[in-house]
Amino acid sequence: MYAVIKTGGKQLRVEVGQEIFVEKLNVEADETFEFTDVLAIGGEKTVLGTPTVEGAKVVAKVLKNGRGPKLIVFKYKRRKNYRRKQGHRQAYTKLVIENIVF
Repeated sequence: MYAVIKTGGKQLRVEVGQEIFVEKLNVEADETFEFTDVLAIGGEKTVLGTPTVEGAKVVAKVLKNGRGPKLIVFKYKRRKNYRRKQGHRQAYTKLVIENIVF
């Protein structure tokens, strides 16, 4: 059984036991988090939401909050003496899917 959830402006296809990385959520480690924006549920019978499936939720356990690797953002315009170097580390939350309730 799988579900398609919406979080952080993205859509993810998840299954029970899967570990996922999502945009930072405001929860601590070892807590549970419920996704209520379930767009579709699949398995024996596929159910599509309009826009979400009523009464469906995905329960996940938070493993950790962290930050991704550093990315260098470099802006440059030739012959204009314009150079800007900036680093960025995206915050994330690591989750493991525990249950899909339908």
